[in-house]
Amino acid sequence: MSYTLITGATGYLGKAFAVECLRRGDSLYLTGRSIDKLLALKAELLALRPEADIIIFVCDLADEGSRAALYADAEGLIFSRLINVAGADIQKAFSLYDENKLTFQIRANFEGAVSMCLFCIKHRAEKLKITNISSICGEYAMPYFAIYSAAKGALTSFSLALSEEYRKSGVTVTAVLPGAIHTRPDVEEYIKTQGIWGVIAAKTPQYVAIKALSASDDGRKKVVVGGANKLLYFASKLAPRAVKTRLIAKKWSTTQKDAF
Repeated sequence: MSYTLITGATGYLGKAFAVECLRRGDSLYLTGRSIDKLLALKAELLALRPEADIIIFVCDLADEGSRAALYADAEGLIFSRLINVAGADIQKAFSLYDENKLTFQIRANFEGAVSMCLFCIKHRAEKLKITNISSICGEYAMPYFAIYSAAKGALTSFSLALSEEYRKSGVTVTAVLPGAIHTRPDVEEYIKTQGIWGVIAAKTPQYVAIKALSASDDGRKKVVVGGANKLLYFASKLAPRAVKTRLIAKKWSTTQKDAF
């Protein structure tokens, strides 16, 4: 028996992935930072499919010791799918960070995902599909969102490199680049500030999960989610980097969020 491992499973997007994978008949290994939320999610999933095989484990992917505990718990299992969802979207001027928030965001968005990839590759089934949730933000240099965008850009680059490295070994790696997703209240407020474009570009967690799984099943290396985001992605390639960075700085300097 092989498992689908989902990090950040108790969040909006993680839960959407869990539900979709459950519908496919997958056995699930779910991680999150809250045991109460994991227990509630497991109960909800079992209500949908009582015979489902679901393992939960509390893990802070930004903490090396916590990851080691997870790896010890999962030793002996094999994995046919890994979905790295966990992350932190802190947005503020660089000078407002402290050392803890700095390292936390980098580790949560990049180090933790890379570590999970290594573990699952070493404990993989004959075929392993890795889905790394990056962001369209990772395609740009983003003042006032500099750490998040840089970490997501690194995750996309890593995913593409890993995909080629394991091209002939039964491992596929897909970098998924969504834009805004309808999740927390602060995110909903941000989407509203974008006017009609925000309404068009933002997607539901279910939409992103379905598109991401489809891309992974097809073996795609990189997918931008949503027609509006694809249009912006390709159109932005025509603008000089300095112009894009200046426009982003002007727009993003007016908002701030300190998630997690």
